[in-house]
Amino acid sequence: MNNSVGNAVRLLWAGLRALLVLTVVTGVLYPLAVTGIAQVAFNDKANGSEVTSEGKVVGSELIGQTYNLPMKNPGDAEEAVVPDLKWFQPRPSNGLGSNSVNTQYSIILSGATNRSGDNDDLIKWVTDAKAAVVKDNSTAIYKVKPSDVPADAVTSSGSGLDPHISPEYAELQVHRVAEQNKLDVKAVERLVADHTDDRILGFIGEPRVNVLQLNIALKALVAKG
Repeated sequence: MNNSVGNAVRLLWAGLRALLVLTVVTGVLYPLAVTGIAQVAFNDKANGSEVTSEGKVVGSELIGQTYNLPMKNPGDAEEAVVPDLKWFQPRPSNGLGSNSVNTQYSIILSGATNRSGDNDDLIKWVTDAKAAVVKDNSTAIYKVKPSDVPADAVTSSGSGLDPHISPEYAELQVHRVAEQNKLDVKAVERLVADHTDDRILGFIGEPRVNVLQLNIALKALVAKG
């Protein structure tokens, strides 16, 4: 009996020591080591690829965000979200923004609509979105045709949080942005060209424009007058 109790005590003590050692190693030392290496070697990525403007963090280059007019009645679920047309606009969030559960590029929930290409609701959303893109981006001297609207202007990415748009969608917005900000169209076109990233390694993915980076540059251009 005494031997049994003694063995049990020894086993419990051995288990407790193993727990303490593993807790310190895997729960304290390892996370500290990984965090330290990440901060030294990959500081930008480790901190979420933060983007700063005028000394303030304004977002992440990895996560899309909206550029809307301030709401007149914040918290009113019935109030329509209106895009601020002086800024380049991102692709829809999680399908079509206000038509889905992820209305504001919320990182709490991400994902696509999970609707098939022949779904009636999806067809209507895309049709309405295309009409809005045509209307919003047509100016007195520049008229957008439905055939000019690229797919990313009316559909979301798989995550619904894509920070990029295609160069075609950025170029489609140039005349409207120039008019809204009283800028020369050529200057805005150069801005888009300067912020267009090529395929990764020359063959992976597609050319893309980071909307946040583009809008930061646009703000600087407007400030110059």
